Amino acid sequence: MHEFNEVFIQILILLAISITIIGIAKRIGQPYTIALVLVGLVLGIINVHIPLIDEAEAFITQSEVFQAIIISLFLPILLGDATLKLPFEHLYRHKGAVLGMAFGGTFLSFLVIGLSTHYFIGLPIAVAFTFAALMSATDPISVVSIFKSLGVSEKLSTVMEGESLFNDGIAVVLFKISSIYLLTYIELGWEGLGSGVLLFLQFSLGGVLVGVILGFLFSQIIRFFDDYPFEIALSAILFFGSYFIAEHLQVSGVIAVVAGGFMFADYGGKIGMSDKTRVTINTFWDVITLVANSIIFLLIGLEIRNIDFNNQWDIIAFAIVLVIFGRIIALYISTLPVKELNRKERILLNWGGLRGSLSIALALSLPMDFAGRDTVLLLTFSVVLFSLIVQGLTIKPLIKKLGLSSPKSNE
Repeated sequence: MHEFNEVFIQILILLAISITIIGIAKRIGQPYTIALVLVGLVLGIINVHIPLIDEAEAFITQSEVFQAIIISLFLPILLGDATLKLPFEHLYRHKGAVLGMAFGGTFLSFLVIGLSTHYFIGLPIAVAFTFAALMSATDPISVVSIFKSLGVSEKLSTVMEGESLFNDGIAVVLFKISSIYLLTYIELGWEGLGSGVLLFLQFSLGGVLVGVILGFLFSQIIRFFDDYPFEIALSAILFFGSYFIAEHLQVSGVIAVVAGGFMFADYGGKIGMSDKTRVTINTFWDVITLVANSIIFLLIGLEIRNIDFNNQWDIIAFAIVLVIFGRIIALYISTLPVKELNRKERILLNWGGLRGSLSIALALSLPMDFAGRDTVLLLTFSVVLFSLIVQGLTIKPLIKKLGLSSPKSNE
């Protein structure tokens, strides 16, 4: 009990620091995710040791138990909240761009980054494609908040959020296949390729099926109630239940959460949610998501003290260039058939494809005995830091330079 209390206090202190930073960032009108990373980075670089913070950070980033827990808690919260916020009719309206980038773009990015890091940096094939899977997931939190503050079109916000929501699920499946099964499939040759494709379909379609069934059932339940505390509790059971049931059935829990969340938010929202319930559910998950992200993004900066950068700057620079290159190729090829996006919009979507919390959470979830874990952590943290700081801080000037902000926001 005493050890549990100590851990709880450590995490509470870390959370208090994160919320303080968020408050300051909001007060000065800056994206809180980038502010958290920068503060953590400064603390990590100057190597300030504050006992309780050090213990909390070590527990979260180095404890195998917590690494398993953080995936199980963090992913359903983040993905479930996103499905509630993104109207399905908006997604359907821009389905060509969203599906092209989320499916074609994710696979192309995975292949380009995996092959290029294997051949140009010399990473073992399993390590290269594990890293590529992590880099195929985009994180729109900072970008979308900037889009909204500058009055960027609903189309671009929807495409950015929709791509991230779907490619998160695909990237997690690719991550599992790459980190666990890839070497076995390579040894089997064409037979292994077929097995890999079948496993991907099993993970993906199975996850969709689980999510749709549970989302439909929970939507039917809320038809009989107009009680927002009860319906909030049901939404939590749906998000976590769909994740754990899908994982137990050996299909994708992430995709199950996305499918179930959309069914619950769109179909369930139409047949069983009052306006008050919808607002209250969104507010509840806003708070939970803020708490989850506050810890993760601060840790991204703090974790720099545990990464050995000595004599690694060349492969870090190479990795950053290859990830950007992979994003460019993936986005432009996957959106070739899409006529609704012009050149300026493609440039913004390309630069706005930040890597963030999901990549970090998945990297930390790699087992300690995974060959190449340290390399994956080094490159993942490096690319995420570059992405959040360099790309994140230049998004606003880029939007204004491209003339994609509303006139009112420039006044």
